Amino acid sequence: MNEPEERSDIADRTLHVLALNSGSSSLKFGVYRVSTTEATRLVSGEAEGMGEPTSSFEAIDAGGRTLLHETGTLSGHRDAIGRIGQLLRDTQTPAPQAIGHRIVHGGPTLRAHCRIDATVQRELEAAAPFAPLHMSAALSLISEATGRFRGLPQVACFDTMFHRDMPDVARTLPLPAVLRAQGIERYGFHGLSCESIVRQLAREATGVPRRLVIAHLGNGASITAVRDGVSIDTSMGLTPSGGVVMGTRSGDLDPGVLVYLAREKRFGPARLEDLVDHRSGLLGISGSSSDMRALHASAATNADARLAIRMFCQSVRKQVGAMSVVLDGVDLIVFTGGIGEHDAAVRAEICGGLSSIGVDMDAAEDRHGCRSTNTARSRCRIRVLPSLEDEQIALHAWALAR
Repeated sequence: MNEPEERSDIADRTLHVLALNSGSSSLKFGVYRVSTTEATRLVSGEAEGMGEPTSSFEAIDAGGRTLLHETGTLSGHRDAIGRIGQLLRDTQTPAPQAIGHRIVHGGPTLRAHCRIDATVQRELEAAAPFAPLHMSAALSLISEATGRFRGLPQVACFDTMFHRDMPDVARTLPLPAVLRAQGIERYGFHGLSCESIVRQLAREATGVPRRLVIAHLGNGASITAVRDGVSIDTSMGLTPSGGVVMGTRSGDLDPGVLVYLAREKRFGPARLEDLVDHRSGLLGISGSSSDMRALHASAATNADARLAIRMFCQSVRKQVGAMSVVLDGVDLIVFTGGIGEHDAAVRAEICGGLSSIGVDMDAAEDRHGCRSTNTARSRCRIRVLPSLEDEQIALHAWALAR
């Protein structure tokens, strides 16, 4: 007789979840109090520049007030995880009862968020070649978190999951079947960010529009077409290197460029990977910086910086236009990510070339951070929303760790 009540109690149980979002030299984190569909942030922060003398560690409380800002030497994820543990003790933040990890790529076998066990760990290691730039850091972080927070359930949250049900016409790459059978297909990324946008829209009175384009623009950037809340196409492909121009990643390239470099210039796999992922994009075009803020600062006197900004905006416009065709029109474009949320000049440049799909932005309203930035004449609405990846991680970890 008591079994249904016990199960209900488990379903409604509140957990404190540590969400970890790793980069190659950075780590974002947050502790959330999670129950049902709500995640309340208690403390959050970021470790940047790990491995460099100028590394930093900062944290804020639930109200956005700075708890600490330190500079020094964080050699890697072990130091960062240790510093997070110390911060939670010093601030008397409730100890985590579960840990959620953002995992960029799970390969062909891991396509749903899941608890991490020995089998999943092996599959994650096998998936590392699909996104070596991100996966080595994620695997290192899982190892360090397991050692520091012994016995806690660890959950893998995949950026690819949001796109796993894309139709064949979008998912399939134009390659022979023998290669496609080995998992070479379009996976899509920034899925946790897209999930968070859909969830935010679903809470509003107007709900999720039928035809939505999400422009996640940051150091990594992607454009996703969403119909009725479901991904139907996206700009990134097998890896997070494709699609629009990014900070240091090339985005889409004529495959013949890589063949030419391999054949005529003797570029091996490591050198090609370094070129595509670390020396191209905004950095490669400008020759000076991958940071859009630095490019804006030098654009008045630096023609290459101006070109980099223009090429970035045009590549985004082209992908948004392509997604509008996939959706047969667009009801709403949401800008998110570091550039998408904070760079009004880039948003205006992008939207200024989208009148053919009904975009008519009020640039003045957009610069002032207004909720609605389209004019009354616009057939397609424009919104700016935060990417709440860490909150999504916390919610998934709660669901899988109860």
